[in-house]
Order: sequence, then structure tokens, then C-alpha cells
Amino acid sequence: MIITMFRKTNFVIVSTTTDSMGKAVKLAEKIVKSRLAACVQSAPIRSIYRWKGKVEKANEYLLISKTRVSLADRLVSFIRKNHSYEVPEIVITPVTGGLKEYLSWIDKETGK
Repeated sequence: MIITMFRKTNFVIVSTTTDSMGKAVKLAEKIVKSRLAACVQSAPIRSIYRWKGKVEKANEYLLISKTRVSLADRLVSFIRKNHSYEVPEIVITPVTGGLKEYLSWIDKETGK
């Protein structure tokens, strides 16, 4: 089987946003250098959200970190410590399957 499916997930995607490309690159590099994620991808996005009673609009950068479940709490703490937002978006999504070799690579690059 090319695609590995898990009953209990071993991997997650942790996403967050920043307000500049410079901050996105810096945070992504820190995450990967710390081996808290094997890979962090970033992309520019347009966000519309409610904050403190008003509808806001902002250009942001979405960061998508691929890591192991066992590192998720440490990664969330790391993002909070290194983030400039008062309340950063931090969302964890379980990975329920994927290319076996890619998932093995995440294990290897996160120190397992």
C-alpha cells in the first residue's frame, strides 16, 4: 500500500498566522531548527475576522507545520512564546494518512 492510513494518528499539522513574511520566515526557521516540525510551509493569505467587537481585514502569512503528535504541545508552547500576536491562531489538525515514506521522513527529521 502506497498510502498509510492510521486508526490512531501519529502526525499532526499545526497551523498559525503572522503579519509579515519576515516574521513567517523567522518563525518557520526557528521551528525547523528546533526539530519541532520536519517542514513548515508558508503562504500569503487575506484574513477577515472579528476582533474586540469589530470586523477586521489583514494580509497575513499562513504557516503549516508538519510534526508528530508527541511534539504538538511543545510546538504550541514554542509558537506562543515566539509569536507577536496577543492571541495567535494555533490550530492542530490530525493527519489520518499519507505517503508512508513522507511520514517516515517527518519521524526522522523531528528526532525520532
